[in-house]
Amino acid sequence: MNVSQRSRGGAPVGFLSELGPIEANAITYLRLWCQSVDAQDAIARDFQVVFGETRGRKITDSFEALCKLCVENGRRPLMRHGLDCKCFGADESCFANFIGYASEGAREDALMIAMTIVKPEKAQVLAGLAEDFGLALRTITAKCQLSGQAFHGNTLH
Repeated sequence: MNVSQRSRGGAPVGFLSELGPIEANAITYLRLWCQSVDAQDAIARDFQVVFGETRGRKITDSFEALCKLCVENGRRPLMRHGLDCKCFGADESCFANFIGYASEGAREDALMIAMTIVKPEKAQVLAGLAEDFGLALRTITAKCQLSGQAFHGNTLH
């Protein structure tokens, strides 16, 4: 793999503010999970606050398994931007759309994208984990919209 192939997935393709809340949050949680163990603990706390201890732990476990599967069985390393970056790259776009389709129950579309992220024999498992995580993001989004919290800013770069 040459330098341009390694960095191709990190090429900026848009701004987080242009995405829907599920896709933007999928990227944010992916970046957080990759940041540190402390950030992973913060994700677990987020899910426990929203869903309660038992359901929150299950969602955390699904998300951790999803991320580990991407890292350990990826077709190539998944490129990402920094946690505070306002734009997102091609790989993050792929991940966000994958989670978005899974959250809608569009299993065939999610599976098709999963095959571009991981080895084909792992794609079905990845798609199932994405559905669990995507449905959780859909619930969080609905709760935030009901409470009047905003997801999008207008800041670009």
